[in-house]
Amino acid sequence: MRRTFQPLLLLLTGAGILRASLFSDIGLRYVKEGLQPFLVASGIVLCALGMIGTRRDGLPFLGRRQGRGLHSDAALPSEHGHDHTHGPRIAWLLLPPALVLLLFAPPALGSYTAARDNPKIVEDYERFEPLSAHGPAPLSLTEFIARAQQDDKQSLKGRTVLIQGFVTPGEDGTWDLTRLLVACCAADAQSLTVTMHGAKAPPADTWVKVTGTWHPHGALGTTSAALALDVATIERIPEPPVPYIDRAPAVE
Repeated sequence: MRRTFQPLLLLLTGAGILRASLFSDIGLRYVKEGLQPFLVASGIVLCALGMIGTRRDGLPFLGRRQGRGLHSDAALPSEHGHDHTHGPRIAWLLLPPALVLLLFAPPALGSYTAARDNPKIVEDYERFEPLSAHGPAPLSLTEFIARAQQDDKQSLKGRTVLIQGFVTPGEDGTWDLTRLLVACCAADAQSLTVTMHGAKAPPADTWVKVTGTWHPHGALGTTSAALALDVATIERIPEPPVPYIDRAPAVE
């Protein structure tokens, strides 16, 4: 790899990172929202280093004037008789991901990941706010799961709730409403799932809002309570800009 290629690779990588983090919300498919400023800073640094490198090394296939003659650095062997203008060939492997990030951004994790993960049990809630008095009560999947298994006041009993997530197909025609919980980035994602009853599954990875009531199986307010919903309505929605959740708020 010629020296002039190295700064170009830095520029490509930096531009891809900036495209994903500064000029769009694509970066939120890979890291949590709080880390986005660090992605932007990394992209700026890589672009700056690439620009410094191109100014230092000149354009590809053009020589630099040294002394009286014009010659190409790539044609000069070292004093030991070896050409050191080539970096390790493995560095070429950095080019495809840089181009992919710049030209085609992979989608956020979805049902394929959730179907192969063990559902996460949410942390204990210290207290639960009263549900809205009128209409379906909007809840995150985190709070629905917590209320079903932790609320000894059984606030979900008889109440219609509104939750949202993406569709994960199950076995024998069943399906789950899913969100992925991340601590840092997509690599540590864990799934939050609620099983849907009484409605045909939309296509996998479709984002939907669902209204319904708690599916009565087990003892509400204990760990035996089913993490399930009897569906009343389903509405398709666009994928949200932030597809993952950290510790979701009570209302989405």
